[in-house]
Amino acid sequence: MDALNTATTLRSATLADVPALVALVTRCYRGEASRVGWTTEADLLDGERIDPDVLRADIARPHSRVLIAERGATTVACAHVCRDGDAGYFGMFAVAPELQRSGLGSTLLAECEHIVAGQWRLPTLRMTVIEQRPELIDWYRRRGYRTTGEIKPFPYGDPRFGLPKRDDLRFVVLEKSLPTEHAA
Repeated sequence: MDALNTATTLRSATLADVPALVALVTRCYRGEASRVGWTTEADLLDGERIDPDVLRADIARPHSRVLIAERGATTVACAHVCRDGDAGYFGMFAVAPELQRSGLGSTLLAECEHIVAGQWRLPTLRMTVIEQRPELIDWYRRRGYRTTGEIKPFPYGDPRFGLPKRDDLRFVVLEKSLPTEHAA
């Protein structure tokens, strides 16, 4: 089954989409609603998952795209991809909890890879994932991503990234070399 069928459309976000995106990303990662899916961070963090001002800046800046998947007028998935030096950076990835495991996330990730390699001509896509999320890291590995060995600190003390419930959070860096045929 094609996850991006006639009932689902992809488009670039606008500033008018910020409230719906904040609500979706929060519902996917925080609180009880997030427990319907498998990507919850509810046991790791409370608070915000995405800051509206950061999201507005991401939508407005060059070499940055926030993609939205919609079913009718409902935002059901999103992702942010941007240029970060000599590579693309992938983040703010969220699929409505009830649609997780439908293939929609893989389709959205593939579209972001296409933007990075095919439009921006960058050879690599990178991301950071909370180290305490082994199931998510494994999901990315199955899609060709590898851990680089680089570790980044969690931004403790900055509520724009959530309110940690643990004192050992940190990020692992993953990356994927994008096939040259994408850049043709």
